[in-house]
Amino acid sequence: MTDLRTHMDGLWLPLVTPFRNGRLDQNSLRRLTRHYAAQAIDGFILGATSGEGMTLREAELERLVAIVRDEMAAGCRNVPIGLGLSGADTSRMKERLDETADWPIDFYLIASPYYVRPSQRGIVAHFEALADHAAWPLALYNIPYRCAVGITNQTMLRLAEHPNIVGLKDCSASREQSVALLRDRPKDFRVLTGEDANYLEALSDGADGGILLSAHLETATFAAVYSELKQGNADAAEARWQEVAELTRLLFTEPSPAPAKYWLWRTGLIDSPEVRLPMVEVSSELAATLDREIERRMKVAA
Repeated sequence: MTDLRTHMDGLWLPLVTPFRNGRLDQNSLRRLTRHYAAQAIDGFILGATSGEGMTLREAELERLVAIVRDEMAAGCRNVPIGLGLSGADTSRMKERLDETADWPIDFYLIASPYYVRPSQRGIVAHFEALADHAAWPLALYNIPYRCAVGITNQTMLRLAEHPNIVGLKDCSASREQSVALLRDRPKDFRVLTGEDANYLEALSDGADGGILLSAHLETATFAAVYSELKQGNADAAEARWQEVAELTRLLFTEPSPAPAKYWLWRTGLIDSPEVRLPMVEVSSELAATLDREIERRMKVAA
């Protein structure tokens, strides 16, 4: 198992889950794994928001993890795997931790309980109960615009004291909150941004990396933004960022991950752009825009 308190940094990919005719597309998943394991990424997140995890049955989620780990064991570069879990029932979440305890993962990425709008005391009690129970470490996922309630910095700092809570995917949508957390956090509590459009900004503020859907495209460039900043080359990082900044807007023009799946389908990495309801595939208007951008980037690369 990876020591996440020292190695949860850099560029992480929240891998899309390919479907075809309503089923998990195992061939495309194997192709994706081989492709991205050969890129400059530092880990995978499976079954989270970008992976449409809330539409996956337990057996599909288990198969997803097994295939990705099998492909890496078969010769791909081996990187850590985080498993996305979510739920609003603490006792059921503990059962899910038991059900996944022997899966070949490295940690869980767990969002706040959604819909029920717990107090901050409830959030603390929820995550402490899960962290006490889990066989693998936990990373928190703070995304208030999806969960209705955000995790305050006071709550975050208390949870960061737990020995089995190692970091955060930060989608607070508040730079002020993020900067304050980066200033006050324990030195071994890792913070990765999940806001694609704010990647450079977050790294400049001191974030340890990013978990970025957009990095399915131009992966090497997103990785270069991180590495240039790490080496103190702010101007070079800004220049590389300008190569991909527009992608972070384009891929969220309609609900994610449909635009990214369309792009991956058009470029041959997956066999279908299929998403599961209530997600729908991209509109014809966005498809045309994506096609033009794919063609433009292919000409530039040539």
